[in-house]
Amino acid sequence: MLERDYIMRLIREFTEALELLLKKDIRKQKTEIQKMYDQYVGPYSFYNTAAIEDVMESMEQFHPDERIHRMEMLAELYYAEAGMQSSPIRNMLLEKAYALFDFIDNHDKTYNINRLAKIAEIKKILWNSSK
Repeated sequence: MLERDYIMRLIREFTEALELLLKKDIRKQKTEIQKMYDQYVGPYSFYNTAAIEDVMESMEQFHPDERIHRMEMLAELYYAEAGMQSSPIRNMLLEKAYALFDFIDNHDKTYNINRLAKIAEIKKILWNSSK
């Protein structure tokens, strides 16, 4: 029960921090997002450059009860950071976000309309950029 409360508080804190981040100017956003990676999922230097297979493997460090939540935080960070970048970096981040969102959607028991909307949006962006 205590662990679940911790995870719920962490998710709330993460969501609030991400919302505040997106209201700042782009230079501050880039600095703040790097801090959020470090604070919520792990080293920005790793997650920014790692292949999705390595990212998925790194998620094993988290307790099974919080793993999906951490993956969703990371997917949200990739998604938000992609909005600050141009191609091809944007597409790389979107592909990672898509892989994580898709994995979560297939393994989480919670229906999330926002996640499904982001999956659809990412597909559309990646499809249009591949033309």
